[in-house]
Formats: sequence, C-alpha cells, structure tokens
Amino acid sequence: MSSRSRNWLHAMGAVLLAAVAIGCARVRPVAVGRAPRTLRTAFEGAFLVGAALNVAQFSGRDTAGAALVRAQFNAITPENVLKWQSVHPRPGVYDFATADQYVAFGERDGMFIVGHTLVWHQQTPRWVFQDSSGNPVSRDTLLARLRDHIETVVGRYRGRIRGWDVVNEALNDDGTLRPTPWLTIIGVDYLAQAFRFAHAADPAAELYYNDYALENAPKRNGALDLVRRLRAAGIPITGVGLQGHNRMDWPTAAQQDSTIVAFAGLGVRVMITELDIDVLPRPNQSATVLNPYPNGLPDSVQHALAQRYAELFTVYERHAADIGRVTFWGVADGDSWLNHWPVRGRTNYPLLFDRQHRPKPAFEAVMGVAAQAPAR
Repeated sequence: MSSRSRNWLHAMGAVLLAAVAIGCARVRPVAVGRAPRTLRTAFEGAFLVGAALNVAQFSGRDTAGAALVRAQFNAITPENVLKWQSVHPRPGVYDFATADQYVAFGERDGMFIVGHTLVWHQQTPRWVFQDSSGNPVSRDTLLARLRDHIETVVGRYRGRIRGWDVVNEALNDDGTLRPTPWLTIIGVDYLAQAFRFAHAADPAAELYYNDYALENAPKRNGALDLVRRLRAAGIPITGVGLQGHNRMDWPTAAQQDSTIVAFAGLGVRVMITELDIDVLPRPNQSATVLNPYPNGLPDSVQHALAQRYAELFTVYERHAADIGRVTFWGVADGDSWLNHWPVRGRTNYPLLFDRQHRPKPAFEAVMGVAAQAPAR
C-alpha cells in the first residue's frame, strides 16, 4: 500500500473514531459529498475557530499562510505585536505600525480580532517597573504607567479589537499569585485595576483572564477563586482563556471536560486560546529523543495525533454553549513555537496543517467531529 493510501486510511479512521465518540442522534445537515472543508464553516453555530498570526502572515509576506488563514479561520490573535515590549518599547514611545497591519488584516475579512496581551510578567520592558536609577517604582507610579498603557493601546483599537487578554499567566502551578513585579509593587489588586482600565477604554470589548495548565486541579482552583473574587467585586471579566498547550497524554478528556464546566459555572465564557499538541517526548540526553522525527511523522504518530484532536474537539463540541472560541497557536506546523522548545533543534508537528500548508489527518479528524455534532 502506498504512503498516500495509508495516510488516507488513517484520516478516515480518525473521522470514524470521532463519530463514534459523540454519537449520531442528530447531526448537522450536510449534503452527501458536500461536507464542509473549512474549520470556520464546519463549526459555524458552535464557536469561532481562530489562529495566532505572525507578522509575515498578516503583512502579506507569507502569502500561502495568509491565504490559509482567510480560508479556514474567522478569529485571529497576534503572537507578539501587541505585547508591551513590541508596542510600547520606551517611556512615552508607542509603535503601532505592525499592530495596525494586524488589525487591518482581520478587518478586511470580517474576523473577530483579539488583542494579546495587556499585562504579563514576560515581554515587558524593565523600565516599566524601574525609575531612572534602576530602583523599583512606587505603587502609584506603576499604576499610572499601567493605566496609560491600557488606555492608549485599548483606546486606539476601540470598537475594532473585540476581545482582550487583559492579564496573562498571573498564577503559580499551585494556584497562588505569581510574585511578579506587578504583584510586589502594586499588590493583589493589580488584576482588578487592569480590568477596570481596559473596560473604561472600551466598554464593549470582551475581557479575558488567560493562563496555561488550568486543567490541573491546584491551579484551576486558584483561577476559579480569582474569577469569583473579581466578579464579586464587580470587575468586568468576560471570560477565561484555557491556553491548551497540550500533550498527547495530557490533559485527559475528563480533565478538559471538568475544567470547562467549572469555569462556565461561574458565569464566564470559556475560550481555548493557544491550542497545540506536542507530539515529541520530553527531551533528555539522547539525541534521538531530542528530535525523533526530523523528516516527518510516522503514520502511526499521525494517526495518534488525529485521534487526540478528535478527542479534544469532541469535548469542545459537547460544551459549545459555553465556549466562545477555539484558537490554535499558529497556522501550520512550520510556524509553531514548539519547533525549538524547550531546546533548539526540535522538529514538531502540533497543528492541523503541515509545513506545506496541507491538511493533515488531524484536520480530517476534527472535521469529522464537526460533521457528526448535533445540529444547532
């Protein structure tokens, strides 16, 4: 059997697996031979499907990547151009050139545009937290800088960027607040202040808290408590982003399910914000383990990845009423940050499209989940 035939059989097997997993009581009406071939169409009525874009894609340099985004997705998130060090590199200096390109790209195709991110302990210049002598600034000074940044950035795109990751990764793995300069200088209310500033700058924008590994119970419990406290104080938090940097064996479907249920139970929307699946083993001293698939995935791993995506999207579909958006962190495998993480020299395959922007068996598996989902 040819490699192409094997790949086709594996893709069809993943589709059948997805159909069995969610049942066939009522399915979306799809004409025979006319199954939807784009993610945005397949999940219409369930949730938006987005991708994180790099500069080459939204500036037009990567024409193939840009075309794939326009065809497949209806929501976009910027990888880096709206982070503090990119858009506000020096005191009093803002640079919106590339951010403006990003927003214009989304507007041309009527996409839901997300801003990422306003408050983070990484990719924030040191000057933000220091005075001219290099000493920590006062609470009032840092609050003023935070207000100015949020009012300027959110205000510039008022009515255009429709959702913001206001605070990113504020929690430790045990669910306690991470001891960042934001916390140590301002105090625990820095999160509430950031949401207030963002809401004042654009009252119509959706505002999110975004973090990774919230499927692990200690961190999830800390995030749930954080959201409860913010909402009890009247803070305008719209949703929670589950970053979705997943592995082949984590989180389990049950963990994903219970995490979505828990946050939805607080009355906030749930977003899957940075979805990818790391197919590589954790690196060790062995060079073969460091980069086991430099020339492509074996058919068995392609099939396993397709099954894994079908498993996760089955959970997302089941909770479509509570999920606003599922966003992949990257467009195609060659774009992914996982290619050189946690050490350089690794070739990864975490997304639905390969390095030539062709759909993988995992894409077919996800489309199979959509085809068998209840009509909405």
